[in-house]
Amino acid sequence: QVRLVESGGGSVQPGGSLTLTCEASGDPHTKNFMAWFRQAPGKEREGVAAWFWGDTYYLDSVKGRFTISQDNNKNMVYLQMNNLSPQDTAMYYCASSAGERGGLRRQAYRYWGQGTQVTVSS
Repeated sequence: QVRLVESGGGSVQPGGSLTLTCEASGDPHTKNFMAWFRQAPGKEREGVAAWFWGDTYYLDSVKGRFTISQDNNKNMVYLQMNNLSPQDTAMYYCASSAGERGGLRRQAYRYWGQGTQVTVSS
């Protein structure tokens, strides 16, 4: 069983930055096939960034602003978010595909964290 715990959310002004962290327990390889999703009120959950054994995938609207990475020594994945805008406001979730190359497809991810809130406002 894989357990995912997110942290690092908060409130920032437009143009600010945040780094989200997801710590995985269980399968030590989990960090190699994880993704970040987000869900704003009234909207569907969408994939933001994914990592699959070094290959990365990004939602078009975050390319150049968000970076997904992992810690080689820990079972952790990060999402560095720069130049945030109010449109980035959402609950952010990390997810694991349990080995499948899921990209940004929600259906490919089996395990989910509880989420961390990101709010961007002036």
